[in-house]
Amino acid sequence: MKLDVDERRCVFKVEQKNQRSGVIVRNVLATVIIGLHCVCTCAWAALPGEVPDSGVLPSLAPMLEQTSPAVVNIATYTTVEVRNPLLEDPFFRRFFRVPEGRRQFRRTQSTGSGVVVNAKEGYIVTNSHVVDRADEIAVTLADGRLLTAELLGTDAQVDLAVLKVAPEQLTEIAFADSAALRVGDFVVAIGNPFGLNQTVTSGIVSALGRSGLGIEGYEDFIQTDASINPGNSGGALVNLRGELIGINTAIIAPSGGNVGIGFAIPSNMVEAIMEQLIEHGEVRRGHLGLVVQALNAALAEAFRVDWREGVVVVEVEPGGPGAVAGIREGDIIVKVQERDIDRLVDYHAQSAILMVGDTVPVMVLRDGKTKRYRLKIGEDSVEKLAGGRVDPRLAGVELQNFRSQDDPSMGAGVLVTEVSSESRAWRYGLRPGDIIVAANREPAQNLSELAEGVRRGSQQLLLRVYRSGEFGYIAIR
Repeated sequence: MKLDVDERRCVFKVEQKNQRSGVIVRNVLATVIIGLHCVCTCAWAALPGEVPDSGVLPSLAPMLEQTSPAVVNIATYTTVEVRNPLLEDPFFRRFFRVPEGRRQFRRTQSTGSGVVVNAKEGYIVTNSHVVDRADEIAVTLADGRLLTAELLGTDAQVDLAVLKVAPEQLTEIAFADSAALRVGDFVVAIGNPFGLNQTVTSGIVSALGRSGLGIEGYEDFIQTDASINPGNSGGALVNLRGELIGINTAIIAPSGGNVGIGFAIPSNMVEAIMEQLIEHGEVRRGHLGLVVQALNAALAEAFRVDWREGVVVVEVEPGGPGAVAGIREGDIIVKVQERDIDRLVDYHAQSAILMVGDTVPVMVLRDGKTKRYRLKIGEDSVEKLAGGRVDPRLAGVELQNFRSQDDPSMGAGVLVTEVSSESRAWRYGLRPGDIIVAANREPAQNLSELAEGVRRGSQQLLLRVYRSGEFGYIAIR
């Protein structure tokens, strides 16, 4: 196994060699396996003390016997083109009389995990990177049955996908309320690392609401003391009642090995995204029509609020949901739906589950008084967007739709308005004023097309940009 480590984020990528086919398979490691040194069968967390006189030892086995059958192995098969430098050489092709246009293809296989969340309908949740670009998806159940899966939809911004299989004698895991989690709660991870089916490990919740990692577009992770291994992507993180509290997703390991920092997507976000993918085949996110910024000490003093409470509305989109409801510039948003908004990351994380057609309660502070509004979420006609919402590699970049009035040859594209000098995009050469016209060789005349082109990429993001009257390429890894 060969590990390549991203120097900034240290998010592992794994290359494993398939023993049968000799094919190199690349998987983003997105798993969480947690090390807990105690077990308990009771509904609440408790360390086992002395062995009871009855001789019955505390064990998680009864819970796992009910839960583990709902965790499945997912195998994907993808046909990729093999690029041979010799075949691209015109002299070589003429000398050996290689026909023009001849291409070679290779079939690759990769594996991951998934969780049956609806046995009656046959719905399985996993990570989107597990099934990305797959031609075929096969699901192996705990009892050995092999089923063909249909991909209903993916959301790369949260790294989730929903599959459907024949609903024949399946076992499901019920969703828990991830908002009720507390740091220190005991959790159990179930998955298929290294092809070892039904591997179970345990640990605790290390932190909640982790974001700003640059792993996904929307981040609101459960952090766990996790031992990460290939094949666990999309596996289940459950509580001691066997309820699903998260889907295992990623790790950070700055030392080059496991240091017990793993991440899972909370079950509340999983459930909201899953419903959209089942109903629409995509996630139809809306927006509040508000631009906000974090509070600092000076702003908190000026608005006479607690420094750690809420975010400030700095712009209200005319005709948007916020404006229609009555929210004003200078309001302090302290709650969206049932979530307290203490930091900017809380606001952005909640945006991941604001869907078109929803009616969202929002609580604000204005002139020292609490006001409540109900916002009707509409289509997101956004003209500006943070690059991190398009792709983690564009974190620190501000983007805006653009149409040239002066240069007919330029046409339309996406204008880069800001680039943080500490961002990955800056290191690879993206600069303010650049106009992105294509992503991964797909036209990008607006933000929607840019996002679509980015989703078609893989290891690197290839941007075609217009700068100072000339076109060029920038590749961001």
